Amino acid sequence: MSRIERAAWPRPEEFPAAPDAEALRRWDGADRSARPVRLARLRSRLAREGLDAYFGIRREHMRYLTGFTLADGEEKVAGHSGQFIVGAAEVIVLADTRYAIQAAREAGQARIEPTTYDLPARWGDLVGSLGARRVGVEAGFVNHALWGRLAAAAPGVELVPIEGWIEADRAAKEPAEVERIAAACAVADRALSALLPEIVPGVTERDLAWRLEVLMRTSGAEALAFDVACLAGAEAALPHGSPRDQPIRRGQVLLFDFGAQVCGYRSDMTRTLFVGEPAARDLAVYKVVAAAQGAAIRAVEGAVAEAARTGGSLPDGRAIDRVAREVIDRDGRWPAYGHGLGHGIGLATHEHPSLSRAAAPTPLPTPTVFSIEPGIYLDGEMGVRIEDLVAVDAAVGRAEVLTRFPRGIVVVGE
Repeated sequence: MSRIERAAWPRPEEFPAAPDAEALRRWDGADRSARPVRLARLRSRLAREGLDAYFGIRREHMRYLTGFTLADGEEKVAGHSGQFIVGAAEVIVLADTRYAIQAAREAGQARIEPTTYDLPARWGDLVGSLGARRVGVEAGFVNHALWGRLAAAAPGVELVPIEGWIEADRAAKEPAEVERIAAACAVADRALSALLPEIVPGVTERDLAWRLEVLMRTSGAEALAFDVACLAGAEAALPHGSPRDQPIRRGQVLLFDFGAQVCGYRSDMTRTLFVGEPAARDLAVYKVVAAAQGAAIRAVEGAVAEAARTGGSLPDGRAIDRVAREVIDRDGRWPAYGHGLGHGIGLATHEHPSLSRAAAPTPLPTPTVFSIEPGIYLDGEMGVRIEDLVAVDAAVGRAEVLTRFPRGIVVVGE
């Protein structure tokens, strides 16, 4: 393989620096200013649907609407703390003694109500204080047992299952949200570029995954978006595999799937590197995947430009998925990815919109951010996936790839 075909190793300093204290304060202020608008949208929909209140338990929704934050997985031990009820004129945030101070700091515009693990014991008083007779409930997240106990605790209050309301609002990103996703992308870009010299034959997948985590956490990430995947050779055929205590070897592909979190917002990227000179078959697979991703990105760019010119809508997620899939299918040598082409990202790693064969047949939202991540996986042999985040805003004709790490052929460990 000629040197011209290889992407030069990027240096960490080529990517934007971690956000400073002023940026963090500005983003916090943007959220505080946005929350009344977000709540107004929810209240307007409640009124249209004839509901008096909304009961939410998703931690992403807690932060989006109230400012209260829980770390990944913390909701499993937080009891009902952070759960909230939005009424026509007031927001209630629940907090037991472990979270009362935090709730007052983060959700100061809400009424903080003490709670225990027995929410039904207080349910009647809480919804009664809001004058609520019909309450919309996040049906996909409230388990059957709790639903039954809440219904029994206040038999005069109707619980109405609702799904997707806040998710749809969160899919359309505010400028400060996009900025934070871009900052998280830069953290991840810098971390992988700093790791490149350490990727040598003999180091294990697990060691590389740990080093990548350390590099993200020490260069601006408050947390990981999800656990780092580092998969060599045949393991790269597992789209969501876990790193092993297995040394990498020359001649293998090496797939990293990882993301950083900055001020609550996440990044998500995948790069497939080559340890030493690529085998001809592996290189060919990579080029097909890269072509599929490039075709999808160009399709998004074209659709955004057309929508900006005509005032029309963007295509749906099925159409963009089809563009990438057809590139692989036309090549015909290997099967296309079985997963979707992409997903929205923000306060959660996977959120609306979906770009897949099963995506809703409705236009993609705008402005928004989503991944484009086609792949080819050969069981027992190797796998390639390339993933980048793309920010789109049809109103201004913007379609920008936020992930800056090169998408070309990167060879390490020589």
